[in-house]
Amino acid sequence: MKVLIVGSGGREHALCWALAKSPKCGELICAPGNAGIAEIARCVDVSADNVPALVELAVAEKVGLVVVGPEGPLVAGLVDRLQEVGIKAFGPSAAAAAIEGSKGMMKDLCAHYDIPTAAYARFDEPDGAKEYIRVHGAPIVVKADGLAAGKGVILCRNENEAYAAIDHIMIEEAFGQAGAEVVVEEFMTGEEASFFAIVDGEHALPLVAAQDHKAAYDGDEGPNTGGMGAYSPAPVVDAAMSKRIMDEIILPTIRGMARDGNPYKGVLFAGLMIDAKGPRLIEYNCRFGDPECQPIMSRLKSDLLELLLAAVDGGLDRIKLKWSPSSALTVVMAANGYPGKYEKNSEIKGIKEAEKIAGVSVFHAGTKADNGRILAIGGRVLGVTATGKSIGLAQKKAYKAVAKIDWPGGFNRTDIGWRAINRE
Repeated sequence: MKVLIVGSGGREHALCWALAKSPKCGELICAPGNAGIAEIARCVDVSADNVPALVELAVAEKVGLVVVGPEGPLVAGLVDRLQEVGIKAFGPSAAAAAIEGSKGMMKDLCAHYDIPTAAYARFDEPDGAKEYIRVHGAPIVVKADGLAAGKGVILCRNENEAYAAIDHIMIEEAFGQAGAEVVVEEFMTGEEASFFAIVDGEHALPLVAAQDHKAAYDGDEGPNTGGMGAYSPAPVVDAAMSKRIMDEIILPTIRGMARDGNPYKGVLFAGLMIDAKGPRLIEYNCRFGDPECQPIMSRLKSDLLELLLAAVDGGLDRIKLKWSPSSALTVVMAANGYPGKYEKNSEIKGIKEAEKIAGVSVFHAGTKADNGRILAIGGRVLGVTATGKSIGLAQKKAYKAVAKIDWPGGFNRTDIGWRAINRE
């Protein structure tokens, strides 16, 4: 089967890497891809946001399955357009992808179906939002309703920060139309975890859990990013907690969406806050996490293509997943200045040397090939991933690989996995 993967990040590289192992996978195509993906797939220069061109490409190539990586084209209806021309696609419809595309819609769904989450209110004008903040106090969380490239969530320690966040989103229009409406919600405390389930519209199959590191710098300091590293398993999600998450959050969600006429197919990514009372939903995403996808794919022993096809065609209840007992950990290497302004086109050396270490894979994100050189063209650029018998051993191996990479234009956190290692 010919498979088209849409996207250009570390997540898409990990998906290509896993799909290439399937005996059912013939040719792999990626649009637009990156320098690392180009080593295992044919990359085509079509933007992930260009829905008409992606449909045209899939038709011209007679693709058997399209796997959509990022949220943008999902919210824009790429899966709907592909289905209209008879091409199978892994991912939710535009109506179902609104679970990420509109934070307000997600919160309303939770309220309607008694899914545990933070208390909240929605506003389409700033004065009402500020009055809510005055009444409820701080700390408090202000979120742009729409897609804001992972940067539309502002944690506010005091009321003045919250008022400034409202102005930043709604008056200064920092996130454009994504900030036309805001969600203001309770500040939750506990331990965060990332939980993923593959869904076929009726059944949900849990994957192994992971934990992300959002803050830019060591000690969880600095601004939030798209993710500076991740690891799996997440010790906070044991078998009992996984069952609670499925029973209290995932299954009520997919049943509710089906009841509302928007059945969910694809991967459902729950960002969770877990405390002594149990799990509560922070937010839903309609795609694999990045960088969580990298350690999860590194542990998957089952056929990924078979799994994704079961979600598209139905029949997930017949799939039994196999996982490596090993741990996996990813260290993200980002361009200096990220998540703010950063320079592009600095050269990266030493990737092949890093990959000579047993159990290490370097997943590319913001890279391009240039006459034999690898250049950095994005904010998050590489995901150095290692497996080991424990999180601690995987961490040591990952940082040994990081040390082999010669890139003065980049930086990375040096403490990825600290929370799990403290438990070992």
